Amino acid sequence: MTTIDEARAKDRAIPDVDWRVFPEGTVRDLFATPSGPIARVRLGDPEAPRVVLVSGVAGSKEDFVLLFPLFFAAGYRVESYDLAGHYGSVGAGPENLDPPRDHYDYRLFLDDLIAILEDGATPAHVLGYSFAGLVAELALIERPDLFASLTLMSAPPATGQVFRGVKHIGPISDMPPHRAAGLILWGIRYNLNRTPPQRIAFVRERMSEIRRPAIDDIVGLMMAMPDVADAVAAIDIPKFIAVGEQDLWPIAQHASYAERIGARMTVYPTGHAPCETAPHQLVRDMLELFRAP
Repeated sequence: MTTIDEARAKDRAIPDVDWRVFPEGTVRDLFATPSGPIARVRLGDPEAPRVVLVSGVAGSKEDFVLLFPLFFAAGYRVESYDLAGHYGSVGAGPENLDPPRDHYDYRLFLDDLIAILEDGATPAHVLGYSFAGLVAELALIERPDLFASLTLMSAPPATGQVFRGVKHIGPISDMPPHRAAGLILWGIRYNLNRTPPQRIAFVRERMSEIRRPAIDDIVGLMMAMPDVADAVAAIDIPKFIAVGEQDLWPIAQHASYAERIGARMTVYPTGHAPCETAPHQLVRDMLELFRAP
């Protein structure tokens, strides 16, 4: 197993990569979910243990480019997809449902995730990033048979209006979802996190494709998250919270939530996206989680 020092050294040596390029052998397709065609990428033996990585609001499958070769090298089948309304999945949305609906809602994202999980070997190891962590928790409660483990990466450790717990802006976060979404997108577009040139170029390209109503609706959903912690805690699978020391939510809140749901927790020397800046450390710890009884 990679040691802590080795993993940190490898993470520090990561160059500024082209985030559009997945490892050789990665298969791309459009998968038919209840909300429409979903852009998906998969790498590895279909019979191998399966890892499904789910991106968050304004994100995409490319957020996990650095994780793909690491899970593949460890003998896993690794997959990811774009949420409905996002990047390669802009054709998926509530208008495609039967009957059609006006807004993206938890049920839409939940049904899409369940469809993805059912299209392959189960139970699968699932990572939910930020908003997708909330969706993954809901899916776990509804279909625990599909989950071998659950990793929440930088997911809100809160219920109700989850932005109230965000550092610095929590006290002023009670605003209409459209306005809050605009502030989030402004921060991403102007690179407040000072991400490397190729990364921010890709992020800006991706933002030009994402459907704005999807972002507005997701922010609204994050302002009305049901309290599912006790139900998640009652499901006896390995659980893990992965978070950067400079995450949006205070570490104390993550630690409290980890204790409540019975999860391990690791804090990495990074920000909201350990998958980008601490991939070797993250995969090392997830592989350890997978081996837990």
